[in-house]
Amino acid sequence: MHIEILGSGCARCHSLEANVRKALQLLGKEAQVTAVTDMAQIMAYGVMSMPALVVDGKVLASGRVLSPEEVKRALVSAGI
Repeated sequence: MHIEILGSGCARCHSLEANVRKALQLLGKEAQVTAVTDMAQIMAYGVMSMPALVVDGKVLASGRVLSPEEVKRALVSAGI
């Protein structure tokens, strides 16, 4: 599983990354989590609001910081 946090590297992006890591811990799962700050890569996903959460190439959320519980639900609904 590959998880990407799309954004400029701002505090909100870091918060989302921390919440993703917490959700993975709660689920007992491991994943490669990377931050993507390159605007060309971000635009390739069609994301206009950041931060955004991408799992295995699929955008699950954008424009807000999900709580660890929200990330957990998103990952479970994505079949993770």
